[in-house]
Amino acid sequence: MKRLILLLLGFSYYCSFGQAETEDLKKVSAAFEQHFNADEFLAIFNMFAPGMQSALPEGEAIDFLQGLKQQAGKIRQREFTGYERGTFAVYKTTFERAVLSLNLSVDAESRINGMLVKPFEEKNTPQLSRNKTALQLPFKGEWTIVWGGDTEELNYHVESEAQKGAFDIVITDESGSSYSGEGSRNEDYYAFGKELLAPCDAEVVLAVDGIKDNTPGDLNPIYVPGNTVILKTAHDEYLFFAHFKQHSLQVKEGQKVKTGDVLGLCGNSGNSSEPHLHFHIQNVENMNRATGVKCYFDQILVNGELKKDYSPIQGEKVENTID
Repeated sequence: MKRLILLLLGFSYYCSFGQAETEDLKKVSAAFEQHFNADEFLAIFNMFAPGMQSALPEGEAIDFLQGLKQQAGKIRQREFTGYERGTFAVYKTTFERAVLSLNLSVDAESRINGMLVKPFEEKNTPQLSRNKTALQLPFKGEWTIVWGGDTEELNYHVESEAQKGAFDIVITDESGSSYSGEGSRNEDYYAFGKELLAPCDAEVVLAVDGIKDNTPGDLNPIYVPGNTVILKTAHDEYLFFAHFKQHSLQVKEGQKVKTGDVLGLCGNSGNSSEPHLHFHIQNVENMNRATGVKCYFDQILVNGELKKDYSPIQGEKVENTID
């Protein structure tokens, strides 16, 4: 899984501002939001200054804006927070599926001559090194850790700030294969359609469903996590589950779940090449500004041996002591 795409374009700046939002910027940012939510991406391109249009041609601009909309959803709220580099007005922008920083600068004719979209960074975010909540594995039976551990060799997720403690988990047979037959259909994979469970008592804070499952080998980089559930624990840990099967979620936002409750079915949606579970813990809900938290399971079997308070690594076969 990769982070949301970012765009940075900066050109000659008109002037420096104080800390108050100017009337020009109020009008420009409001027009940007209106056009964005209405899918009027050409109208946004027409708001660009000539230099901006040259650097980001019409087709590329529309592709970027469409991709941002598909990943983050509509803009729900926009809050001016100040300026960066003297001229970029910074807006904490709450989308349906992300909180991003939308930075805009304008020229003397109120045309956009600089734009930056990046994860919004809150100061004083909570610092968590590991989970306090006792967790079970979020499935029944024996599964295999494909990616997991603290080094890049064991776990490619370590390069991502939010996902550095993540696991990718599949079901394998005695030969180590994750599928039977040719593996050309999702149904060939042992993990596909298996129930994924709440590993503890928690609240559902995000539930995304309806994203189509990929054909094995294909990827969907537009909405990277695919069908997603995020659970918030009593200790303010955020448990992130990705790639559920389309239309399989059994929970909704705001719902309280108990340990073992079914969240949905394992699938192959999002930036996923085969059916599997992606699971990690982060310190805040928004993955674009989160820090990953190392995950320990309370009591599990690892390659048939009982382990307590354990974080499994690549290649290990894991299951709960009691299903």
